[in-house]
Amino acid sequence: MQAIDHVKVARWAEVQEGRSGWRIAGGLSGIAAIGLMIAAQAVKPEEPDQLAARAVAGAPAAVTTPIDPTWAFGGYGGIAHTYPATVKIAREDSEMTASGFDWIGKPFVAPIYYGARIQRWGMLGRTGSMIDFIHAKAIAKPGSPATFTGTHNGEALPEKAPVKDVFRKLEFSHGHNILTLNGLLRFGSLFGIVRPYVGVGGGITLPHVEVHFKKDNWRTYEYKFAGFAGQGLAGLEFDLGRTSLFVEYKFTYAPYDLPLTEEPELDLLVVDLYRQFLAWWNGETPKGGRLTVNLATHHGVGGILVKTQPGLRVAP
Repeated sequence: MQAIDHVKVARWAEVQEGRSGWRIAGGLSGIAAIGLMIAAQAVKPEEPDQLAARAVAGAPAAVTTPIDPTWAFGGYGGIAHTYPATVKIAREDSEMTASGFDWIGKPFVAPIYYGARIQRWGMLGRTGSMIDFIHAKAIAKPGSPATFTGTHNGEALPEKAPVKDVFRKLEFSHGHNILTLNGLLRFGSLFGIVRPYVGVGGGITLPHVEVHFKKDNWRTYEYKFAGFAGQGLAGLEFDLGRTSLFVEYKFTYAPYDLPLTEEPELDLLVVDLYRQFLAWWNGETPKGGRLTVNLATHHGVGGILVKTQPGLRVAP
């Protein structure tokens, strides 16, 4: 019994050590986002009469300057590439890893890649904040060769084999969901209507998890809270008045740590998260153990924004 207790304590320590990584990453990205939002409040805007005076005097004026803080609501589509990563599944009596295989995104196959956002820009439109939701996908490519270690249900796993030889499904296809709060910084205009911008932020991950071993009758198929995530982004906004078009690159880092419940499926976000909370609150050990993986992803997106007001254009 003492040996078993020592094993449990060691595994608990490993889990805590893994969790600390994403806690630090989420904390740093959150601090950076808060810093940019504080900067948004620190910038003192010029009044419209000051801008007009500058224009009359011949001084260059901003091409687009909102009179009041502006809200923008938008949506986008895109593509994503996720780096290979090591998947670890730890149970009380066993542990296994799978690594070296490729993830695919299938952005144009339902459910497609999409995102939605809400922005708030200050009076000069230089700094702002944004709530951003990303629905991407990360699917283990069935035929991709993988390296396995450990055991599953008492059987040793092959050292080298395609993913499909061990898993029927290993994917986050409904999807690799990330919700973040971001700080934004926008630069001077190019060619009159093009505004470059950058941003950084942090938030939470809510993936839809589908894990099914080839020889098992049960699978995990439900939404989970998997931890915290961070993102950095850079893009170009094309100002068309009440609307804008934008193209953007973003990088997300999402360390997952989630339970594999192997329970009957409901597949409803609110219900799944409520069941996960109850299980955590009651100290229940998940039947399938815990899955950890760090997903680092490049995104290329394009979309449209609708603003509450157009900018105030001042002639130079």
